[in-house]
Formats: sequence, C-alpha cells, structure tokens
Amino acid sequence: MSEQERSAGSGRLVTGIAWVVLLLGLWLWGREATDVREGVSRPATGDMAAAGRPPDVQLPPARRPLGEALPQRLDIPELGVQAPVVARGLDDEGAVEPPPFDQPGTVGWYAAGVTPGAAGTALMVGHVDTETRPAVFHRISTLEPGETIRVVRDDGGVAEFTVDDIQVLTRDGFDARQAYGPRSPGRAELRLITCGGAFDEASDSYTANVVVSAYLTGTGP
Repeated sequence: MSEQERSAGSGRLVTGIAWVVLLLGLWLWGREATDVREGVSRPATGDMAAAGRPPDVQLPPARRPLGEALPQRLDIPELGVQAPVVARGLDDEGAVEPPPFDQPGTVGWYAAGVTPGAAGTALMVGHVDTETRPAVFHRISTLEPGETIRVVRDDGGVAEFTVDDIQVLTRDGFDARQAYGPRSPGRAELRLITCGGAFDEASDSYTANVVVSAYLTGTGP
C-alpha cells in the first residue's frame, strides 16, 4: 500500500473522530466524578440499541470497579475480534491518535483517561476500514445489548463488560454527555468508537460515529 493511500485512510479516521477531542475534558471529568464502508453505512442515527431492543432483555448488575491496570487485548466474542491494544495520546492538532493505519487490526486506548475496568469511562478507538479491506471495528454497529466485550489487562485478569447500547451519532448537534458521560455514577464503563453513517467522498470522511457503550459486569482469569 502506498504512502498516499495510508495517509488518505488515516485522514478518514482522524477526521471522523477529531471532533471528539473537544470532549476530552468530559472524559476526565467522568473519571474524577466517579473516582469497509457498507459495514457501518447506516443512515439512521440515535440510540440504535434502544430502538430495536427486545422488551425482555435483562442486563446483569454492574460489578464493583477494579483497580488500575493497563489493557493489553480487546476481545469481542460475537464478532470474532481479538485485537492488541496500544496506548494513544493526542496528535499535533489535539485529536486522539488512531492506531497506526498499517495496523488495521489494532485498537487504540486513550491513555490519559480511565483504564478499562476502573471507575469512570474508558475510551477505545479503532478503524472501520482501510482503502482496501475492513478493519478491527468494521462490525461493532451490529453488536446487541447483553453481548460481551472482554479486556485482557496487564495484572493478569480480564475485565468483562456487557453491552448496554449502540448509537450512531452525527457530528451535527452532537450531545457529548449522551455519548461519553458516565451512564451511572460509580460504574466502570467502556466506549468503543469508530466511524459511521455514510462515507462522504467530497470531504473524504464519514458523517457520523458509532459509539458502543458497555459496563463492567464480571472478571475472568
């Protein structure tokens, strides 16, 4: 793949999530307060999970938050995802750095925020596609409430999260608290974010973002 292709693809994700950077203060506040395009080209926006959630879905109770430990791998059994996690910061423009574009199977964790499993909202971002193929978060919009996300941590344990909603949010009229604020004070929560909506060829970016919300419900070895 050429350098030009890598730059273009990286630009799609950066453009798609750069607006989220304005919310970094909110993520940190949450921590303190709680001390392949067709895959995601959905024109609808809002709380997709609530709209299609069967009335008899019973979500498990939240588990008490864990101590701090760095994430090493993200597993989504329903999607067959087992992805290494890399710590990411901010780029020169103040945007969260996505994983390297030549590593489309890697997930980025915002290292200045909450560690997954600790109290507050931990943030992970990933590519939805490259110029030629799907990437690690290509199908996260298909997750459903009650399904499991696991984060392997460097303390030897596994933080197990249960999905409680999936949203596709446009950048226009975006509600920061709805997307990234803690859903329930004191819980350990997780957000997975990738590009969504439709791909706009003119701006070389997606029109929305997919936001998967989950909360800690268990642990494993």
